[in-house]
Amino acid sequence: MSDTQNTRKVVVVGAGFAGLIAARELEAAGIDVRIHEARDRIGGRAWTDERLGGHALEMGATWVHWMQPFVWTEITRYGQEIYPSPDIEDAYWVSQGVVHQGTEHDLDEALSRLQEKIFEGSREFFPYPHDPFAILRDESTDPDLIERFRQADKGSVLDCLRNGDFSQEEIDLADSYWSAGYQGSTATASPLMAKHWASLSDHRSSLMDEQTLRFKLTNGMRGLYSSIAADLRADISLNSPVAAIEHSTDGVRITLVDGSVETADAVIVTAPIGALGNIRFSPELPATQQSVIEEGTNSVGFKIWIKVAGRHSIIAGAPGDHPISLLRSEYFLDDEDATILVGFGSDHTTITLDDVESAQRAVRVWRDDLTVLDCGGHDWVADTWSGQTWATLKSGQFFNGWSRFHTTDTRLRFAGADFAKGWNGVVVDGAIESGIVNARALIKELVVDRRR
Repeated sequence: MSDTQNTRKVVVVGAGFAGLIAARELEAAGIDVRIHEARDRIGGRAWTDERLGGHALEMGATWVHWMQPFVWTEITRYGQEIYPSPDIEDAYWVSQGVVHQGTEHDLDEALSRLQEKIFEGSREFFPYPHDPFAILRDESTDPDLIERFRQADKGSVLDCLRNGDFSQEEIDLADSYWSAGYQGSTATASPLMAKHWASLSDHRSSLMDEQTLRFKLTNGMRGLYSSIAADLRADISLNSPVAAIEHSTDGVRITLVDGSVETADAVIVTAPIGALGNIRFSPELPATQQSVIEEGTNSVGFKIWIKVAGRHSIIAGAPGDHPISLLRSEYFLDDEDATILVGFGSDHTTITLDDVESAQRAVRVWRDDLTVLDCGGHDWVADTWSGQTWATLKSGQFFNGWSRFHTTDTRLRFAGADFAKGWNGVVVDGAIESGIVNARALIKELVVDRRR
């Protein structure tokens, strides 16, 4: 279905990291690329925007690390730099209506024992963290291990703590951490996702925290995704949502919302799972994929930026039945005598991101003396083009979720953080990985194999 006889053409749906990286790979192989982005900007769920008085803040993806191999390669390629989030002086955590206080070290020590229990089995299950199903393909794997592996995708992430060895305060502390991490209820969160994160972090909770909450880009995510986009020859059509995709073994036919049509040899769809329902596929997607789209992921939470009066070096946690599960200081504004904090919660309906009073009620859980001056964020769950925050997994979805989108009998491919084998769902590293893998597979099919 290509427009020309000699040049292969691929349409990429979405101009986030996965789409931009896939386009760059395809172009390097001599393939013609066209990108359609539903939003009026590039970046996808990575979006550096000016908020709270003109400060560059990340509405979505934020933290990076040198142990995330794919994003670190891009950081190096484009000469980007990183800097740390600030060290914290005071820690607060809530259990059964009581506010406990200590240092960040106290909080880390309390969490480490809990995480050790939650991470149990991670070394056995994931000897190769970027190949999460490796033990299933290894004929020498003990059948008992495989059974334990499959059972670990059932129940909830905190079930392992409810055996009498841990106090309610400890369980509430773990609930605070993972309500933010899963961006949804811990009651429905697959235990196996936490174990996979552990394997990607050398099975150490301190390293996992460092990878996911410590280092930011000096020029923001915008500095990185804009640099990648600048290397492309492809047209990036903004405000150009795709309505329908016809796909076969020979090519694809793309229909945009405005009614225009174009054909290509293949398509890479980088829309999140929560937004795939916006596209009509013909033939319909397999029932296994449709069930995942209909069920959705565990990601119904939010991220909020809150400016408070004065200088406050704090980290705070509260169980998922509170609006904000994790809150920490990120920027000290000495010229304004203010602090900008970042917060995460498990239910986007429990807070109004740009409403000062809503944020004020949320932070009063820990301290009455914090005065909210401004707040903001982006509701990714309510956003038509995402339908979720990052793609965390419900119970049962490690085996019956994202991996169902890895195989296809046609020229339709799915890429993005939601479908990554390494840092699945949660960080930009996974999006880049998935973009590369899918682009290289198409290059082999469209270019390399045809030369033989």
